[in-house]
Amino acid sequence: MTAHHDALETRDAAARAAALARALPRAVARAAVAPAYAALLGGVDPAAVTDAAALVRLPVTRKSDLIARQAEAPPLGGFNAVPMAELARIFASPGPIHEGQPDGADPWRFARALHATGLRRGMLLHNCFAYHFTPAGFMLDAGARALGCPVFPAGPGNTEAQARAAAHLRPACYAGTPDFLKAILEAGDALGLDLSSIRLGHVTGGAYLPALRAFYAARGLTVLQSYGTADLGLVAYESEAREGLICDEGVVVEIVRPGTGDPVPEGDVGEVLVTTLSDAMPLIRFATGDLSAVLPGTSPCGRTNTRIRGWMGRADQAAKVRGMFVRPEQVAEVMRAHPGLGRARLVIGHAEGRDTMLLRVETPVRDAALVDSLLRSIQGIMRLRGEVRLEEPGALPNDGVVIEDARPA
Repeated sequence: MTAHHDALETRDAAARAAALARALPRAVARAAVAPAYAALLGGVDPAAVTDAAALVRLPVTRKSDLIARQAEAPPLGGFNAVPMAELARIFASPGPIHEGQPDGADPWRFARALHATGLRRGMLLHNCFAYHFTPAGFMLDAGARALGCPVFPAGPGNTEAQARAAAHLRPACYAGTPDFLKAILEAGDALGLDLSSIRLGHVTGGAYLPALRAFYAARGLTVLQSYGTADLGLVAYESEAREGLICDEGVVVEIVRPGTGDPVPEGDVGEVLVTTLSDAMPLIRFATGDLSAVLPGTSPCGRTNTRIRGWMGRADQAAKVRGMFVRPEQVAEVMRAHPGLGRARLVIGHAEGRDTMLLRVETPVRDAALVDSLLRSIQGIMRLRGEVRLEEPGALPNDGVVIEDARPA
């Protein structure tokens, strides 16, 4: 399973940068056509946005922006850069957030991820993602069809029926949540069915835990995962090397400090921002709310794009303190008022019947004036009193946590 989906996967850094320099200005220009981005990108020269460094200067788009805009201007809030008539489908995800499906083959780009799993032309895909309301079923379906593979649209649930259908149809590959394949296989065992045709699995939409990996490996299955969202489609995917997730060629991935658009150093945990290069439904610096980190180097499988460590938790860490919300954005604002400091973590506690706040800040400086200045910033920005503790550089965990709620459950 060494062949690559296309030559894009093995480009050198210079070729990928040159392609991005052509694609990013077009993506920003297309986004500026969408009413939702017209004001956000006003004054931005798309021709000047040719790399990740230039992208950093653009505003972040958050799920809350989609929800608010779509409530004001249904159905898509003006995030579509083409008329509704040019979209193939409209979906509804929790939030509620509505997504438009661009027309054309494989608009969510999942063929690349399925190919990395081992799916090849003519193989049958047993697709257990839902085809109603949310786009997951169509995402994997379109990817398989782009590879020339037929699809059994099984959908979720009905485990025994799934096992019987798989025994009859003899699919080569499963697509669905990580644990549902195990349920189907165990149902097949209990019913005495032969499910040996399933040698591959492509999983997403849930935690793919080590015990589950071991279960599939013991049965001789190759089951790999991907990371994507209903808004963005495929973001990154696993290859047979099983060393992180390789970023898709149709997106630009940034890792930033939660609550900001500021990039973190390579290897640091931060929030995943994604820019799509779609003409129909462009998203610029879209904040997923998920935490991850960039892995150094390239994959041993030969694919050369950036790798991330996969899902590492949630970045939206708001907490209510003494009746008021504190958010990562506020912590970031405090830190911007004091340049040159390292990581920061706001620890929420409870003592003597009252919520407490302690801002831990990495800095080699031991200066009472700095502490006093930070205390004033906390009160001015968060409207709450807290304490400050200066820590040695490297004292805080590299886990992307900005607000730690340490109060008893």
